[in-house]
Amino acid sequence: MSSTSADVDELRRLMPPPAGDTRPVDWTRLADTWERPFPPDYRRFMAEYGPGTVQDYLSVLEPEPKGPLDQARMDGMLEETANAEDEWADGGKSPELEDTEPLLITWAVSASADLLCWDATDPDPAKWPVLVNYRGKLRWDRYEGGMAAFLTKVLKADLPDCPLGDVTLWGRGSADFVRRG
Repeated sequence: MSSTSADVDELRRLMPPPAGDTRPVDWTRLADTWERPFPPDYRRFMAEYGPGTVQDYLSVLEPEPKGPLDQARMDGMLEETANAEDEWADGGKSPELEDTEPLLITWAVSASADLLCWDATDPDPAKWPVLVNYRGKLRWDRYEGGMAAFLTKVLKADLPDCPLGDVTLWGRGSADFVRRG
């Protein structure tokens, strides 16, 4: 299943974007530093929502250029990706993830310390699945579709069980998003 910017349309019905303009993102620079473009649904999400928090629980991270970790933003995409890589090395994995080596990029973190990442291995970012490090279960799980489809499924409880360490968003049906900065 591929992610598309159209997946954001469904999410918009459940979680309207806040009023006001978002900051422009230099997607070319980001693609150069990460050596791959970002998914279309995430690019559209950033254009309409920007970075911020869903229900004061899930922080959607601002895209940041890849570079030295000592120059990364505190709790930003680069630092959280490094945390995800550490968790991947030490954590349990669902059966379909055993013996895989994904290229992780973290796009969100939860208040219960879950890490939401893409497996950016595929050269087509529209095909990147969501990998969740559920801290409560101490394991990684894979979800097909992009970040917007994943958030929609969480809000609709349209997955076998809650993929996050708290049920704040699970089956809620709608949510508020607060833009950061």
